[in-house]
Amino acid sequence: MPTMNISLPENLKEFVESQVQSGDYSSVSEFMRALVRREQKDRERERLESRILEGLNSGDTVEVTPEMWNQLRRRLQNRGSVRKQA
Repeated sequence: MPTMNISLPENLKEFVESQVQSGDYSSVSEFMRALVRREQKDRERERLESRILEGLNSGDTVEVTPEMWNQLRRRLQNRGSVRKQA
């Protein structure tokens, strides 16, 4: 696995080391990987929220009713039946 060196001010270095010493992480590398993964998830959540807002603001609203869900289910089931026959 490739390595990366980082420089931290003393107070951040002490914080990272305290997180490892607490037993939550087995090494500084594990702690840093967890931080990067958390940042990746946060960015993905932000992108998803942005796309949801775009969709909500993209046009006229449609009331979602139980009947609408039933119609959608029937359409999807029919699609599945057609594909199985082909």
